[in-house]
Amino acid sequence: MVRVSVLFVCLGNICRSPTAHAVFQSMVDDAGLTKAIYVDGAGTGDWHLGHAPDARSSATAAERGYDMSALRSRLVTVEDFSTFDYIIAMDADNLRNLRAMCPPESKATLQLLLDYSRHPEYDAVSEVPDPYYGGEDGFPHVLDLIEDSTAALLTHVKAEIATASVVQG
Repeated sequence: MVRVSVLFVCLGNICRSPTAHAVFQSMVDDAGLTKAIYVDGAGTGDWHLGHAPDARSSATAAERGYDMSALRSRLVTVEDFSTFDYIIAMDADNLRNLRAMCPPESKATLQLLLDYSRHPEYDAVSEVPDPYYGGEDGFPHVLDLIEDSTAALLTHVKAEIATASVVQG
């Protein structure tokens, strides 16, 4: 089976990217694709290195059955561009930072998570907003956006795995 790797990236790696990591990992596990899809998260800023996800993000995720307790913040590295097939940014600033540090030989696909959104009500939204400095209501909204987009991303990755398996087969 083809192995595909996905890295979710936000600024501090304590709110949005660990939420996307936990949600996508849960979907991957539920689909029986744990051995076929590797999932991780990282940040472009170093303020929270080694920290657990934000308590508000963790609580919101836990309310919907996602466990972020084992996740710890880390920085994006140059090696990530050769390790990961997909490097998915939560917003345009982080995507710009990723593109600036991406080695020219990288084959990684760099995109915004909401490029995968399936719901028309999110068409006007291009970025997953950072809930860190906002009110409590920002965290469920972020989770809604992430659940929608990661489900579509999983459909895309599953199709890629199936196509690659046929080609290799």
